[in-house]
Amino acid sequence: MTDGRIGVGIIGCGDVALRTYAPGLAAVADRADVVALFDADPARAAALAERFASYGMPHPRIAPSLDELLADAAIAGVFDLTPAPLHHTITMAAMRAGKSVFSEKPLASTLAEAQEAIAYARAHDLTLLCAPAVMATNRFRWLKHQLSAGWIGRPTLAVGQMANMGPAAWLGYTGDPAVFYSPAVGPVLDTGVYILHAITGLFGPARRVEAFGGIAIPRRTVLIPDRYGEIIEVGAPDHVLIHLDFGENRFGQVLSSFATPRSRAPALEIHAEFGTVSIAQQDWYDLEQPIELLQRDESAASGEAVTAIMPTGPSRAVNLIQAGPEHFIAVLERAEAPLLTAEHAAHVMEIISAVGQSIAEGRAVDISRDVEESRSREVSRKS
Repeated sequence: MTDGRIGVGIIGCGDVALRTYAPGLAAVADRADVVALFDADPARAAALAERFASYGMPHPRIAPSLDELLADAAIAGVFDLTPAPLHHTITMAAMRAGKSVFSEKPLASTLAEAQEAIAYARAHDLTLLCAPAVMATNRFRWLKHQLSAGWIGRPTLAVGQMANMGPAAWLGYTGDPAVFYSPAVGPVLDTGVYILHAITGLFGPARRVEAFGGIAIPRRTVLIPDRYGEIIEVGAPDHVLIHLDFGENRFGQVLSSFATPRSRAPALEIHAEFGTVSIAQQDWYDLEQPIELLQRDESAASGEAVTAIMPTGPSRAVNLIQAGPEHFIAVLERAEAPLLTAEHAAHVMEIISAVGQSIAEGRAVDISRDVEESRSREVSRKS
């Protein structure tokens, strides 16, 4: 604690730190101090420090090394916003230094690494949370409570999509979009993961997965102004269609795509016995927009009613991603129980692993059996 506020550090000062985490932490500046920053590129760290100063916050110190940041006793927790392949290494180093961690997605590169991090956090009484922050938003806290209370009957089907042309066409993106089309990332790991976290957060763990995928558009022209005209060779499936079986005749269906020019379909719909909840694609990240409820009844004067609802709750975040740092601070303050648990993130990793296996083998994958066997083989290879 520094002056009654939680002291935090940021490791990785790229696009996501600059555009979303900085304003998210500025919104809780009365409860948290950004003590220090570290990035392999000091210029990125300097730019992020200036961004915090522009919000009227104290200018964070730029650490000369990762070890130096982790040795700072004023830091209780760190945000691991480094590139995905580094997440496990950085997270483990931070926890070994006694720091709690909020990791950007994914938690690790393999299920074995994720389980190692979870076990270490448990053994050393550290908080380990992971993006995306879907379940920490007022929207999904409220929705989970309402569905659990039987608001519109038994939920039976979730249908969602994150479908666009990917970061090469995101004009406001400030990083290099090429990595998102590589085999190391792809649309499921980058944006489809939001829908997977939402559906599993509401329906619980998936039991079976079946998927189809392939590269529909093999070459991309970058449209970002300062990189305009660069060509990207696509190395990961850019259309991925996923079916999920939750048991008890409850199902999910997800389209994750970086090859869809435009879609008017909702980001997510939850269908239950007596109603449907719908979240518009353009409103997915904007928490100041309502969700739509269609209710039906089976009385003599039966009919349907459509209502726009603005869920309320404890979060002040106006952007989905910004709900993550706000919740991390609340957990470190012991004001909230963890919602963005590493265990949930690891289960979504299991699903994504099963998606790849299903595409490769042309069959449905049983999470409880096939993924456990895959994890055992992974551990055996490492040993």
